Amino acid sequence: RRNFSYMDIILALCAAGVYGVADYCGGRASRSVSAMTVTFVGQSFGFAVLLVLVLASGVPTPPASDWFWAGLGGIAGSTGLIAFYKAMGSGFMAVVAPVSALTATAVPVIVGLSLGERPSVLSLCGIPVALVAIALISDILGPNHRRAPRKIFVMAFGAGSVFGSLFVILGHTSDNSGLWPVLAMRVTSVPFMFMVMYFTKNKPSTARPQLKFVAGSGILDTAANALYLLAVRHGLMSIVATINSFYPASTLMLAVGLDKEKIHRPQAIGLVLAGVALIMITVS
Repeated sequence: RRNFSYMDIILALCAAGVYGVADYCGGRASRSVSAMTVTFVGQSFGFAVLLVLVLASGVPTPPASDWFWAGLGGIAGSTGLIAFYKAMGSGFMAVVAPVSALTATAVPVIVGLSLGERPSVLSLCGIPVALVAIALISDILGPNHRRAPRKIFVMAFGAGSVFGSLFVILGHTSDNSGLWPVLAMRVTSVPFMFMVMYFTKNKPSTARPQLKFVAGSGILDTAANALYLLAVRHGLMSIVATINSFYPASTLMLAVGLDKEKIHRPQAIGLVLAGVALIMITVS
């Protein structure tokens, strides 16, 4: 059912880039807006844009199984985003970023290999190189690295596990369902987040000062999910997920360009290793 092509690589790289920009927007907004508000308002914007695109596409609605699994993934993904944004805002980004990214990568890689995917030897060797690269890019050895409390580590691990499971769910939806599975995620996640907002007494209006970043996080996260879905439908999940794990690179580039953060030597090495890993996967 699944072969790997250069188009899958390009789509996975695009998904990684867009995920990284979405994370930057969400993290930027979470500095002054609660993680719950950022998630709810952002996903609401993403839902509105996606609804127009799906209805305009003319693709018929998918089977009930796609609605069920994608809907379940939407609730899980929202919960993971809350934990991720909250952990990122704790001051331990150097721990949260690599733990969540590596966990999110490991889950679909393990599932893909267990289901019989057999990438080439060079691709398999590229996977651990990519994992090391993403840990370095996330500044795990940077000067600001501190030992995080167990609670923060658990939140980062939990968020990464949820994201990885979501990638697996998207990879097993029907090939001819278009973007309906991504819409199904928002059909459940937005009402779920509304209830969470209501019971925790968070108000959407508090997002107004950071609305451009909040809206950007939701719209771009939705777009990244769509790109990942297109990549994983015909490519190997283990390879697509590995390439998708490069998303902290675009977050880093934005932080350097817009927030004037400095790239540390381990991060620079990580960017080089990411290029090496991509070449190993691509040429195999």
